[in-house]
Amino acid sequence: MTGSSALLIRVTGHDRPGLTHALTTILAAYDVRVLDIGQAVIHDGLAFGILIELREELRSSALLTDLLLESHRLGVEVKFSASTSEEYAAWVNAQARRRFIITLLGPAIGASHIAQVSGILATAGLNIDRIDRLSSRVPLTVDGDVGTNLQVCPRFCVEFTATAPSEATLVDEDTVRTGLATLTQAGDVDVAFQHDSIFRRNRRLVAFDMDSTLIQGEVIDELAALAGVGEQVKAITEAAMRGELDFQESFRRRVGLLKGLPESALQQVVERMPLTDGAERLVGTLRRLGYKTAILSGGFTFFGSVLQQRLGIDHLHANTLDVREGVVTGEVLPPIVDGARKAEMLQVIAASEGLSLEQCIAVGDGANDLTMLRLAGLGIAFRAKPLVRSSAKQSISAMGLDGILYLIGIRDRDIGV
Repeated sequence: MTGSSALLIRVTGHDRPGLTHALTTILAAYDVRVLDIGQAVIHDGLAFGILIELREELRSSALLTDLLLESHRLGVEVKFSASTSEEYAAWVNAQARRRFIITLLGPAIGASHIAQVSGILATAGLNIDRIDRLSSRVPLTVDGDVGTNLQVCPRFCVEFTATAPSEATLVDEDTVRTGLATLTQAGDVDVAFQHDSIFRRNRRLVAFDMDSTLIQGEVIDELAALAGVGEQVKAITEAAMRGELDFQESFRRRVGLLKGLPESALQQVVERMPLTDGAERLVGTLRRLGYKTAILSGGFTFFGSVLQQRLGIDHLHANTLDVREGVVTGEVLPPIVDGARKAEMLQVIAASEGLSLEQCIAVGDGANDLTMLRLAGLGIAFRAKPLVRSSAKQSISAMGLDGILYLIGIRDRDIGV
């Protein structure tokens, strides 16, 4: 760019069809080379920018005058700012800086949430380059009531793209994650912090825990209630989910308490156990987009197979409850699917599908899910116990399972919502 500099043309005002065409037609008449371009419309307000090479001959031309006259005719404001060739070169070199994606989601987002997120990023030395809304447009509140769509499934999501100040700058990611995690303690929003990498845009397999993840509640607790040992089993379950008991030991103890339960009780549980909100929308969307899905559960195959058929899940690995002559024996057929087995099966399925672990997403709520959450490229603790939430890199508690779609960059409008 010897003898040249860069000129940023910024246009603001009310958006209208043909505006970009009118302005770039003028640039084309002067044979301008475009270096960068971007546009955003919020409500009907336009923010349009185009960076061009300002050659020597253009400095004495009528280019800027023509742009000013056309902008006046279009009813928008145009401003110009020049950069030296050295400043432009520094900007080009900055593209190697580390980039991060921060996803803020919840039933509703307030200015305080955005202020807190942006403050944490600024303290870490990260610059916000872009902000996008991924959720659908929301109606205004009318007489204390919100619009129908918001009543049925309230959700709002904003995605920030942020960069480090230089390629050599070390970002204390743990401090950023800790700071963002404090925003979720009230339970009204979730915040995810990810590297902006090719893998983030190329996940292909999602593996789910079943109990308290794809479905509401724990199947074994429901069976225990029917067997009259509900409180005993529930206490063991909660201790195991908090990581206080070895899963295999606790699992065998709980299953042993089910001895003598009639097989008909299994169907009763199937009929009354509801799906987690957002599960059908999430899995249906993933299936339409060509993702592979799996259930990796410490629960039971009798329920997992029903769920697999209902949702169209590709892979299922769970525990088989031993039933003989129509009665539960209190035993489970080996191997027991515990945390280590879940992680192992995630690797096996990924390999069978020709995928790297970076292309995998794992979702779970209990301590026995942590190994697979850490193994997957994107591990998400869903409505999890504190130990699991603090150990997983990402978590969702304020929204349904379909909030995961935002974490992989899918907009509501992409799927017709």
